[in-house]
Amino acid sequence: MRILILGGTTEAAALARLLEHDDRFDPTLSLAGRTLAPKPQPLPTRSGGFGGIAGLQSWLKDNGIAAVIDATHPYAVQISAHAVAACKALSIPLASIVRAPWPREDGDNWIEVDTPQAAAQALGNNPARVFLSLGRLELAAFASAPQHHYVARTIDPPGDVALPPDIRFVYDRGPFDDTKEHAFLTQERIGIIVSKNSGGSATHPKIAAARRLEIPVVMVARPEKPSGIPVDSPQAARHWLEALTVHDAPSTSRRGV
Repeated sequence: MRILILGGTTEAAALARLLEHDDRFDPTLSLAGRTLAPKPQPLPTRSGGFGGIAGLQSWLKDNGIAAVIDATHPYAVQISAHAVAACKALSIPLASIVRAPWPREDGDNWIEVDTPQAAAQALGNNPARVFLSLGRLELAAFASAPQHHYVARTIDPPGDVALPPDIRFVYDRGPFDDTKEHAFLTQERIGIIVSKNSGGSATHPKIAAARRLEIPVVMVARPEKPSGIPVDSPQAARHWLEALTVHDAPSTSRRGV
């Protein structure tokens, strides 16, 4: 069975490892291409967009794809919407690995906003030392709040993006460690954090450290993300694929795919 995995997450990498030596499946891992040097993967990998819904449909047909797993980031709305539409049009089964968001816990001081632009406004007028834990494409929103000193952690340099004047970059990728995150926030004298509610364990240590240090977090809420059959882990995604090999394909979406 030929499979497309829409990836770029820890879940996609874990699913790739689970399927690496499984002769029942012939998987291809697709990455968005936004990371300049992605980690090597054990599966055949393609990089870059498909060219919208029509382009994805053509790729799925041309490559004889029998099932799709959406293992993209919780904030990657566009590719998920395209996958739902393309799989519906072709009657291809689609499952989506849905990562649970971080719950607010006792001691958390969260300021919840809907967009990076709203996050920049929520920082206030008084200059602060701000840790930006966002993708590089969201950094432009903070050019509208130049009074703050920013420390931004990204995997790659920001490229041709408008930036606030007082910003320093730390290039690193998760998973991160509780003790090191506590030390990082302390050494940088961070007064406020801006983060997406990405969920998962890889980047949660900064949230736990902020709780202990009583640092407020401006939390950018998750967007509504179209999905296929929801599964909660790479292991569950593999079980779903296994069921496809022995049963008729299930209905492909809780939202009409």
